[in-house]
Amino acid sequence: MKFHVVSGACGFVGRHTVLQLLKRTPDNIIMVDDLSVGTHPSTWLPNFTSRKLKDVEIIGKEERLFYWQMDFRKFLHKIQEDPNWLKNEYGLNYELGDAFHFAAIVGGRAKIEGDPMAVALDLSIDAEFFNWIAKAKPERVLYPSSSAAYPINMQTESEAVALKEADINIDGYTLGMPDLTYGWTKMTGEFLAKIAARNYGISIVCIRPFSGYGEDQDLSYPVPAIARRAARKENPFEVWGSGKQGRDFVHIDDIMDCMFLAMDKIHDGTAINIGSGVLTSFIDLINLFSKFAGYTPTIKPLLDKPVGVHSRYCDMSFVKERLGWEPKISLEDGMKRVYDVALENLKREK
Repeated sequence: MKFHVVSGACGFVGRHTVLQLLKRTPDNIIMVDDLSVGTHPSTWLPNFTSRKLKDVEIIGKEERLFYWQMDFRKFLHKIQEDPNWLKNEYGLNYELGDAFHFAAIVGGRAKIEGDPMAVALDLSIDAEFFNWIAKAKPERVLYPSSSAAYPINMQTESEAVALKEADINIDGYTLGMPDLTYGWTKMTGEFLAKIAARNYGISIVCIRPFSGYGEDQDLSYPVPAIARRAARKENPFEVWGSGKQGRDFVHIDDIMDCMFLAMDKIHDGTAINIGSGVLTSFIDLINLFSKFAGYTPTIKPLLDKPVGVHSRYCDMSFVKERLGWEPKISLEDGMKRVYDVALENLKREK
């Protein structure tokens, strides 16, 4: 009985991975999440049913989902202290499939800048994960890095360039300065992924998603928050910083599509970009949502708010050449989906 493991399974990317695994495979899925950020599976799984077996929640009529609400490190400790823990404790004949590692201390810009030492705990979570895969040897491993790993000196107002995978030279002698502790953690994870592949024979790929978004993303992230404010026709429309800072927005469906393809094609720890390759400013984003809402607000900059780097977008040529992949969802189509959901949510609240 094959089990895929998804850490951080209830977060934005984690839950989309679970839903994709349900569609793509007939296998079972181990979900681990302490809900420090994510939401319980009952809020996002269709036709939710479950039953409890000790401290695991077995979900769905087919009972393919097994959910532990706990710190992923605790789960790893248990499974390593007793390799037969799942069988002895829960009667599960456990054969390890793929491993997807999304457990992390995450948050918006305020969290990254306001509590960098808490974000550094990701180093602890990742260290436990990589030590486990070196021994357990999953069939394949997905490590989500981040665009925050790129050198910040390449993302200024005067020096902004489309970031290429080769701009982070893990195997070289010189590294640029990444974006605070979050960026350092992800760059360290990429280094450990290379070691896992080279020294332990692990099939692993790293992805560097840029600004992922989707209809069900938490309101602590900018895209759904801006969509909601446009749906409410806020005026003036506040924006953090000048609003001229830009990001590379990519829909979660495209991230999933590229991620699973990369796992099929890449096995040596190589990291790839996942983005649109287009730089969009937050003012442009507000104007797009305002167009959907049918009004023209006054934009009010909030210059005292944290904004991060000025311009962050990617070059997708390596992925196109290596995987033959390009994003399918345009910025306007993807953002319209987000706006429509925001509008429906507002109507339900009234």
